Amino acid sequence: MTTKSHATVLEISIKDVSFLHAAYMSFLRNGGLLISTTQAHKLGAQVRLLLTLLDEPAAIPIEGRVVWVTPEGAQGNRPAGVGVEFSEENEAVNAKIENYLGGALSSDRLTHTL
Repeated sequence: MTTKSHATVLEISIKDVSFLHAAYMSFLRNGGLLISTTQAHKLGAQVRLLLTLLDEPAAIPIEGRVVWVTPEGAQGNRPAGVGVEFSEENEAVNAKIENYLGGALSSDRLTHTL
């Protein structure tokens, strides 16, 4: 008997641009988000995000993988969470996020990751 592994589903709701900027991981090839969670995830694990983004009418499903883990109690009071890199199929979502962020992408404001 074989078991089929299923991606973990993480729900995230981002209601303002400053929070989106802090969570967005522009340095990843396909873009990504840092999701605040205390739930343990392994690097490389497949996940599915259900992203409620700003004024979008419905949650956006995003396939990705864990590429970053910030444990509880990390230096600099960074929130515990996982960084999820979007899969290549989510190019339109990444473009939408970058459109919302506009000039904030080149700002010196700190994010939750760097």
